[in-house]
Amino acid sequence: MSYSVDKSEDQWRAELSAEEFAVLRQAATERPWTGELLDEKRAGLYTCKACGNELFKAGTKFDSGCGWPSFYESVRPDAVVLREDASLGQIRTEVLCAGCGSHLGHVFPDGFGTPTGDRYCMNSIALNFEAE
Repeated sequence: MSYSVDKSEDQWRAELSAEEFAVLRQAATERPWTGELLDEKRAGLYTCKACGNELFKAGTKFDSGCGWPSFYESVRPDAVVLREDASLGQIRTEVLCAGCGSHLGHVFPDGFGTPTGDRYCMNSIALNFEAE
């Protein structure tokens, strides 16, 4: 797949902190309950930290109790790319930014009580928040 933002890994390393690079470009996961955006409750918009692509509206965020910011849907269907991830010996659905291909987290079909039934479990470090 081609993305509108196309940079070399060296360019990404120069622009992102070591922790941001590990999550966004190498699909690492931040420790649960440590992300700056976990308890963010203001109205606003969540964007990709790597490229600024709009990802999630604050109104779709909910407390799933998992330790990472959770959303029940992306701002629009083409804002993210979903792909199969079998990296931990189980099948999961990875969520990538549609703008730059950066790893954001995973989506699970266990968002009980949400309008979509989905739980987009995102790494805080992969997101920026713009308050309204």
